[in-house]
Amino acid sequence: MNWLLVVAGAAVGAPLRYLTDRAVQARHDTLFPWGTFTVNVVGCLVLGVLTGAVSYGAASDSVRLLVGTGFCGALTTYSTFSYETLRLAGTGARLFAAVNVAASVVAGVGAAFGGAGIARALWT
Repeated sequence: MNWLLVVAGAAVGAPLRYLTDRAVQARHDTLFPWGTFTVNVVGCLVLGVLTGAVSYGAASDSVRLLVGTGFCGALTTYSTFSYETLRLAGTGARLFAAVNVAASVVAGVGAAFGGAGIARALWT
């Protein structure tokens, strides 16, 4: 049963990742990978809220598998982040590569903490 929850979450997360990435990137005429940045930060926020919800007893392990492992696992993408960073550096856009790494880490961790704070506010 657990693997079905993961598959169901991924079936929503993967197409949403692709569609969000394309929609965001189409709005920006820049080398910076805004689409991947967006899905990764949103995924961190969702995981922060989910982690808080589970720790405060507001969500079950089944929800954690569906949303955390399945949905967010398919929505976010470390491999594409790495590829795009290497591509930026390799084409001479080293500043964009460095900004991508720094901004992704800071925004992702910040979003996760923010999500946990939202969960605390909602369920304590």
